[in-house]
Amino acid sequence: MKIYNSMTNKKEPFVPMQAGHIKMYVCGPTVYNFIHIGNARPFVVFDTLRRYLEYKGNEVEYVQNFTDVDDKIINQSLKEGIPASEVSEKYIEEYFRDSDALNLKRATVYPKVTENIPEIIELVQGLIDKGFAYEVDGDVYYRTRKFTDYGKLSGQNIDDLESGARISVDERKSDPLDFALWKARKVEGEPAWESPWGMGRPGWHIECSAMANKYLGKTIDIHAGGQDLKFPHHENEIAQSEAFTGKPFSNYWMHNAYITIGKDQEKMSKSKGNFFTVRDILDKYTGEEVRLFLLSGHYRSPVNFSDELMLQTRNSLARIHNAVENLKHLIENGGGELTPEESKSLEGLEKYREKFEESMEDDLNTADAVTAVFELIRDVNTQIRSGSSGEYARGALDMLEELSGVLGLTLAGEDEGVDAEIQALVDERQTARKARNFARADEIRDILKEKGYAVEDTPQGPKIVKL
Repeated sequence: MKIYNSMTNKKEPFVPMQAGHIKMYVCGPTVYNFIHIGNARPFVVFDTLRRYLEYKGNEVEYVQNFTDVDDKIINQSLKEGIPASEVSEKYIEEYFRDSDALNLKRATVYPKVTENIPEIIELVQGLIDKGFAYEVDGDVYYRTRKFTDYGKLSGQNIDDLESGARISVDERKSDPLDFALWKARKVEGEPAWESPWGMGRPGWHIECSAMANKYLGKTIDIHAGGQDLKFPHHENEIAQSEAFTGKPFSNYWMHNAYITIGKDQEKMSKSKGNFFTVRDILDKYTGEEVRLFLLSGHYRSPVNFSDELMLQTRNSLARIHNAVENLKHLIENGGGELTPEESKSLEGLEKYREKFEESMEDDLNTADAVTAVFELIRDVNTQIRSGSSGEYARGALDMLEELSGVLGLTLAGEDEGVDAEIQALVDERQTARKARNFARADEIRDILKEKGYAVEDTPQGPKIVKL
């Protein structure tokens, strides 16, 4: 497999440190509100990477953190009138609701900042001892210029840098670019822990360094997240981690592009107020539709969110579901054994698996992998139009479900069955057709349509389709 490594800005063969065992860290949410669709993209993309690596027989240690103490959480606690801890717990629960709707596999572990304070303090103290950090009035700052490779991920020249996102200007710093590792408590009641520098809490960047080191070790295989995290967050993680351990922090870095919105394709973000939460979107679309939308473009390319594209995705997903239902119908009702022609056809379907895997091996090209799934469906539909055995249908369905499963598509549909009233109408229509009472059969067909169902007459019997 080749991965585009953000550190080298080129595709490289992916070679894990230990064959068959992969250590992967993905930056998780700051839990002060519902996640938006832009937050969801890296979660879906890198969940899919994990699924593919496991599909190829690897064991993946997948760590995704929760930042559960932060200025934004404190501000939200004041807004909602509840303790900061309740805010974070509330939105962790809400995250998992959205996560389940998007069919994200559970991480190996979800470390929380508040549960890893001793490890964070140890890392900060170690950086002070090594001369990479200093304390001022209970705050601890990282000496950015002391780390000679600073900027190697983002390509930033440290001499040209100005204070950026989450790097505040403070006259007490030795250098404006130095960033906080530990923040002294400023207001009574603010979340704080005892430390060698007094009561305080961790800075944003140090959290991930400490948790990655604790749960995955000094060097990991893949560190992933959104493009917006490359600088300063990931750059600072590298500086902290490598100064502390003296070893490379991560061998591969992966970053997904932004989600844009509107005709001007403006970046979606909470700061601009032009975002949609996943929860809002799930009021109109299924989690499976959202997931397929996010995988229909290459992860390193921006994707524009719109109702038009979501409706196109809905239609595409319906094609997959219809293919699944047709194959299940044949399995249940089809007769006969696999013919030599069908056996040859099943063997021919392997080319779609090969195309799927080639696409995924090429820097997680889910767009082309999705295309391979639809080409498989088109081929299968051609075969079953003239009727086919249940054995052929089973083989085709197994491949379709396997490849779709790598993409995280459940293929369950909204409803696994129909109620007794609908089934009774279908049975009555079938009896009317056998009695050549076509007027009554047509009348029942219209009744079914009003109730949101259609009936397709197949050689294996009537098939109920939800409109």
